[in-house]
Amino acid sequence: MSVTGAALAQAHAGHAAPNAAITAALADPARPAADRERDPNRKPAEMLAFAGVGLGSKVADFIPGGGYFTRIFAKAVGPTGKVYAIISPPPANAPNPPAIRAVAADPAYGNIQVVEGDFQSFTVPEPVDVVWTSQNYHDLHQRRRNLEVAQVNKAIFNALKPGGVFIVLDHAAKAGTPVDPDDALHRIDPAAVRREVEAAGFKFEGESTVLRNAGDDHSKNVFDPAVRGKTDQFVYKFRKPR
Repeated sequence: MSVTGAALAQAHAGHAAPNAAITAALADPARPAADRERDPNRKPAEMLAFAGVGLGSKVADFIPGGGYFTRIFAKAVGPTGKVYAIISPPPANAPNPPAIRAVAADPAYGNIQVVEGDFQSFTVPEPVDVVWTSQNYHDLHQRRRNLEVAQVNKAIFNALKPGGVFIVLDHAAKAGTPVDPDDALHRIDPAAVRREVEAAGFKFEGESTVLRNAGDDHSKNVFDPAVRGKTDQFVYKFRKPR
């Protein structure tokens, strides 16, 4: 493929139509009302289509938070698929268990399995088709986490089947912004993500632009009321070579 052709392929990589399994997952009556209210901003149908999730897929949801995407993955992959929710062990003095454990315990989501482990060396019970992380990658650089991000990316690489994909969705920082270990804005330069992930052996395959917002003020913390819920977000797809 020519350089121009490759660029065009990458520019249009996010235009796949959602399959029937994704559509059904979003209509699932077990989804919390609060999750449904977030759909217009998070565009889950487009996100799962971009990731290539469908019936039978094996997905690792890396740092799943409250399980917004985890629930959707579980229904989209169906009974022949599997979703692994990757979390770090909670502090011994944590007042409550991680929220994702309640999701995994719900009989409506019986194909979710929580996997606790060091992000630098975690393993999953079987190679997966997709590793997904949403609005979390920037957190890996936080000083308090004391992580070697290169090792995290290598663990993700090892979790995937040959040909599997790693999807990174995050809040964009202004181009050229250094990685901030104090995480003042909760953003990251997309170019920094691409450099780091490619260094682990991944091939960059393209970007979905459906969450981009040129009107975002990249100097503001993502929780600032002026931008919260409408930040400029990039969605990158990286593939593990076959």
